[in-house]
Amino acid sequence: MPTKTLSVTAANGTWVIRAAGAVIGESSNALLLEEEGRPAIIYFPRSDVEMAFLDASDKTSVSPDKGTARYFSIAAKSGTIKDAAWSYEDPAEAVARVKDHLAFHASDKVAVEQL
Repeated sequence: MPTKTLSVTAANGTWVIRAAGAVIGESSNALLLEEEGRPAIIYFPRSDVEMAFLDASDKTSVSPDKGTARYFSIAAKSGTIKDAAWSYEDPAEAVARVKDHLAFHASDKVAVEQL
C-alpha cells in the first residue's frame, strides 16, 4: 500500500529526450508520474526511445511506493552518462502504468523537454 499520494496520467503533448545534444527519444505517448513532495517525472515508452544508446547498469534502488528501479547508462559521443535513466520492471500496483517505460535524470548532459 503506497505511503505517499501517487498518480500516473497521460503527459500532454510531445516530449523529447536529449543526451549530450542528441535526440535519443521522442514520444506523444509519455506518462506523467506525480508523487507527493517530489517533482513530476515524465516516463517514455521504451518503443519511443533509441534503446541502442542505453546500457543496463548494475545499480538498482527500491521505493516502497513504486518498486525496484533498474538503471541504465547512456552511451553518448562525449562519453558515458552513468545511471541517467531508470525503469520499474515490475512496478507496484499504484504505478503499474509505468511498466515498459523509462524516466531520465535531467542534468547538464540530459534534457527532458516538451516540444
